[in-house]
Amino acid sequence: MTVSTTSWKRQTALFLSSQTLSLFGSSLVQYALMWHVTLATKSGWAMTLFILCGFVPTFLMSPFAGVWADRMNRKKLIVFSDGMIALATLALAAVFWLGEDALWLVLLTAAIRAVGQAVQGPAVGALLPQFVPTEELTRVNGISGTIQSATMFLSPVLAGVLMSFWPLELVLLFDVGTAALAIGILALFLKVPPHDKASRPQEVTYWTDLKLGFQYIRDHRFLVPYFAFLSVLLFLVAPAAFLTPLQVARTFGGEVWRLTVIEMAFSIGMMTGGLLIAAWGGFKNRIHTMVLSVAVMAVCTILLGVVPNFWVYLVPMAIFGMAMPFYNTPSAVLLQEHVEPDFLGRVFSIFTMVMTSMMPLGMLVFGPLAELVPMEGLLIGTGAAMLGILVWALGNKTLVAAGEQVKV
Repeated sequence: MTVSTTSWKRQTALFLSSQTLSLFGSSLVQYALMWHVTLATKSGWAMTLFILCGFVPTFLMSPFAGVWADRMNRKKLIVFSDGMIALATLALAAVFWLGEDALWLVLLTAAIRAVGQAVQGPAVGALLPQFVPTEELTRVNGISGTIQSATMFLSPVLAGVLMSFWPLELVLLFDVGTAALAIGILALFLKVPPHDKASRPQEVTYWTDLKLGFQYIRDHRFLVPYFAFLSVLLFLVAPAAFLTPLQVARTFGGEVWRLTVIEMAFSIGMMTGGLLIAAWGGFKNRIHTMVLSVAVMAVCTILLGVVPNFWVYLVPMAIFGMAMPFYNTPSAVLLQEHVEPDFLGRVFSIFTMVMTSMMPLGMLVFGPLAELVPMEGLLIGTGAAMLGILVWALGNKTLVAAGEQVKV
């Protein structure tokens, strides 16, 4: 442990506070920009371009960001990425203040912000084990997940309120302000020395480091089935994650309040689940906790395809949200426990690549299918397939063995 255990709680509180500020401002502005593009263009193509600008740069930059997180001071990388996002947002605010409103500038800003998030993600995931004791990682990741869920619940609400009263350039400044506070907390108060590799001369080239990262994943047997399991799950979960608003509009009615209520039910479920996993910690075997989560999500997905009443529909939606932290938290902790510190950034970068690619890929398949077959059939089919991959996961001895908690 790089930092003494007597101070880890203070360090954790400072770190989570800074990340909450950063995430809240970024999420709020992301909604504001998306809604601005929607209202200004009323174009499906424009929305598609905005979404692509939000995830393609993250996918492409993640391998490089992982190498940086392993070669450089992770705290400085987080500060740098927050600063880059804030400067791009400030520049766009200035452009709007001068009276310009070109779509390409909004798309460029979205792409730059996505690059910053790609740099930040692996650094955040790899920094936590530097000051959090191994036995506390589940609790800390659970609390972090709860905070993120609450932030994602509140940010669209506040974005809508601010956009009702403020011009967009002032809404953009909200993110600049929260980023400045987050950077201040990290730079001035969080005392985390660089990890070992970042503090010594680099003996190999950048490209060799990148190659060694992929070789590490190939040679560590549990990582291949781990990422395979995650990839298939995210692909199958796409209809429940993205197409349920369409299902609600088709089946129960297209009123906006219905779409708002299902998002609220899901977010409240996620917040509750985050608190529960933080308090309980899960089974002794991380994979067993993840399997339980997927089993619950699979059953809820099937129920979403068969429930005939809207208010009853909210129950499996909320339970689905509650189950997600029981996968996300042990999934991240498993990497933090088992991956060597010098490779943690690169492994988390692959984690980010999978997270940002498989659900959009699922949408490319299931989105067009939703025009040809009933949504209910898609949900029942993907829910059943999710139950099927659990049989494979439990039968993979390498994956199950890796789920055992590291003894400290």
